[in-house]
Amino acid sequence: MTTGGEHVEKLDISILSTGGTIEKTYDAHQGKLHNQESVLDHILAELVIENIDVNRLHVMSKDSLDMTEEDQQQIAQIALEESGRRDGVIIVHGTDRLAETGEIIQAAGPAKSPIVLTGAMRPWVMRNSDAYQNITESLLAVQLLKPGVYVCMHSRVLEFPGVMKDRAHLRFMSSTEVARTKNT
Repeated sequence: MTTGGEHVEKLDISILSTGGTIEKTYDAHQGKLHNQESVLDHILAELVIENIDVNRLHVMSKDSLDMTEEDQQQIAQIALEESGRRDGVIIVHGTDRLAETGEIIQAAGPAKSPIVLTGAMRPWVMRNSDAYQNITESLLAVQLLKPGVYVCMHSRVLEFPGVMKDRAHLRFMSSTEVARTKNT
């Protein structure tokens, strides 16, 4: 691709969907939110994504509270394989066990390109969802970060190891931030 006389190379990014709150849809028959189908294609279709080839990989559709250690190991294996052949990897994951999966990927590494985990505190189908923000930020972050494992949500990027979910404030924090808040 050429813009203004210069050649711009497309980035090759994999997006792995695993389920989680971000991908929950409403089942009117049961009156419940479920992980039945990926909504990621709907989100991506509404974004302007230039100079990126997006490779979508559906890994599973599970609430992260229902994930087993084997599920997390499978996610880690696929993410690390993709990081060896792509310019970056984004993993859409439930927030309850996102930090555990990030630690597993970090321990199993090294990542050869950035691996960014993201999700949402509220499902995409809800009007006040943080899904668009977190997917958009992750698409930008994966282009700028050095190889490693990260979480990107709510205008923050944190590197593993040492990331934890702050349930009281519905965000992720580094272990040093957690220690600071306990000492104040």
